[in-house]
Amino acid sequence: MSDKELIRTIGLSLGADVCWPLCYEHMMRRLDLRIPSAEGTIRFGVERVFIEPFDLERDCKYDVVIDRLTHWYHTSREWIKKAIIVNDLYVFNNPWSLQSMEKHTSYCAMLRLGMPIPKTWLVPPKAYTEANPDVHPTLSRYAKLFDLGKLGELVGYPNFVKPYDGGGWRSVVRCADEPALREAYEKSGTDVMHVQAGVAPFDRFVRTIGFGPQTHHVLYNPEAPLHDRYTMDENFIPAAEAEHLRKITLTINAFFGWEFNSCESLRKNGVWHPIDFANPCPDSQVTSLHYHFPWLVTAYLRWSIYCAATKRKMRQTLDWTPFYDIADSGGTFEERLDGYARLAEARFESARFEEFCAKHLSHLDAVAWEFFASDEAKDAVRQKVTVLYPAHEIEQFTELFWGRIQKWRAESASIK
Repeated sequence: MSDKELIRTIGLSLGADVCWPLCYEHMMRRLDLRIPSAEGTIRFGVERVFIEPFDLERDCKYDVVIDRLTHWYHTSREWIKKAIIVNDLYVFNNPWSLQSMEKHTSYCAMLRLGMPIPKTWLVPPKAYTEANPDVHPTLSRYAKLFDLGKLGELVGYPNFVKPYDGGGWRSVVRCADEPALREAYEKSGTDVMHVQAGVAPFDRFVRTIGFGPQTHHVLYNPEAPLHDRYTMDENFIPAAEAEHLRKITLTINAFFGWEFNSCESLRKNGVWHPIDFANPCPDSQVTSLHYHFPWLVTAYLRWSIYCAATKRKMRQTLDWTPFYDIADSGGTFEERLDGYARLAEARFESARFEEFCAKHLSHLDAVAWEFFASDEAKDAVRQKVTVLYPAHEIEQFTELFWGRIQKWRAESASIK
């Protein structure tokens, strides 16, 4: 074994993120990793990626980039795509998939795989911009009048009007009847919209966060204020149903090349309906995740360290054919889901990842337990609260979120 020291550099491509990058950086320093390999001892550096002009032939200093920006900031997107193609950079998530796949495509694909997606219609936009001179002749020749009320009857009530590309609960409207549906459509402007059947009544709403082969289930309350939507409930579904949702999430994420994504599912009459799962830049903020925030930070660390240390290769093409082959093979949905999940586990290298974590990151949970009692951790919480809340509420909400993290620590005391 060589005595050479090898540096793996992890880049953080950030937008408005505040809290998790600070915690990530602090914890990486506390871990102070030295991982032996045949080529030498692997160490890790972390840098924030800045926005600047770039030469297409310029070298890339990063081995892995955690991307939180390119779903909306095109300059960074094109730099990342260039670095993957020219410099063999590893990035999560896949920027081509982020650019081309939206909620509409994700519904279509998972319907193809047999998942019980609620009945969904796509409708043309209510309004159009006049910037394109071809809009008027195109619509006058080919746009067909349609009866929105009849469509509402076919979908059923309640239903939801929401943009086909979604994001952050933008313009989502629950419609209990035809007048509400018509009003929502009238106000939708130039957005292309879905009308989707509501899964009602449901008795469980679960959000499953997937990070590589790691998953975490949260009982979700969409009616609560943002800081209370992620509940702190435990054991809210049977183990078999938790495993079912794990397989659903791994399948979706592997299919689209989304290593970090979340899947929202509703249970009605014992059947889980995935309703929203094109979330490849999911919420990572302590102000919404609170109790679950330490899990998220450690998941960031585990997957990025593993990818950097093992020089994991970027899957640049999505290759859906193996999933379709399983979909067309017959059998029950659960049997096919088992096949999808095995394919996903292979793509995420689950067994190798678990072995790596057991060998090199066995102390990570203990480091997290200690870190989330530190002044640095509380300062990260306060900084995020300061960005979102008025001055007179900063102390109140800092203490609220900090208290929930301490609840996590109390319940995790056995890992000290």
